[in-house]
Amino acid sequence: MDIAYFTKTLEGLPLEKAAEITADLGFDCADLLVRDGHTVSPDRPEEIIKAAKLFAATGLRIPMATIDSTRPDDATSRLLGFCGEAGIGQVRLGFWRYDPLRRWKVQVDEARRGLDGFERLAECFGMKLTIQLHGGTLHSSGALAMQLLAGRDPVGIGAYPDPANQIIREGSEDWRLTLDLLDPWFCCMGVKNCGWFPGAYGALGQRAWHSDWYGLDDGMVPWNDIIPHLIATGFAGVLSMHSQYRVPREQALDKARADLAHLRRLVAAAKE
Repeated sequence: MDIAYFTKTLEGLPLEKAAEITADLGFDCADLLVRDGHTVSPDRPEEIIKAAKLFAATGLRIPMATIDSTRPDDATSRLLGFCGEAGIGQVRLGFWRYDPLRRWKVQVDEARRGLDGFERLAECFGMKLTIQLHGGTLHSSGALAMQLLAGRDPVGIGAYPDPANQIIREGSEDWRLTLDLLDPWFCCMGVKNCGWFPGAYGALGQRAWHSDWYGLDDGMVPWNDIIPHLIATGFAGVLSMHSQYRVPREQALDKARADLAHLRRLVAAAKE
């Protein structure tokens, strides 16, 4: 079980600097974000190979990448081709957003047709394409993600649970139920923590509530229960650590160091 650093925090930095920072933080590997304005832009997909070489020079692999595509088109195929050439065997796809003005079933059928194409691309490139559980999407929980994953070969299509997204910000699906539902497809997990706090009362007397990101040891996700479960069940995938803090980058990196240290303590304790 490797711990990867999701490179979103390194937005705008040159690849060399991003690799250096990730290695300095002490992570096992990286989850490379391919997005406009980030470490690698989708309009320069050849830089995925450059990124793999630069990270390898610091002793880090890139076992997984994150893209925003929900269309199995030529542009996506090109991105996946460069990921495969770079030795990246797992790629997170984009989000199928839920539109409350349209019927849910129509949207699910559209998403499933798109995933049919992605399943063919996964087979073509010999990689796994994953769906992350995320708020505001058709796959915000394990139960909803099952609507998209049912009947699909887990060799090519995988599930990417993210407890802070699915059990705190979006709802309260029991994390054990999530992992049970997604067991055949479960291959990686997003790691971060968050919580809710009360805001002001509105004009009609209803209090507003807000969520925000907290340290891994300070939020509402029970990582002290989840990590031992992963160890006990022999989970061998990647834990992708997200540093979502709304603070300047240097402070976010300090928080990432603290989160990584806490996560390693939980893993070590679970193995004793």
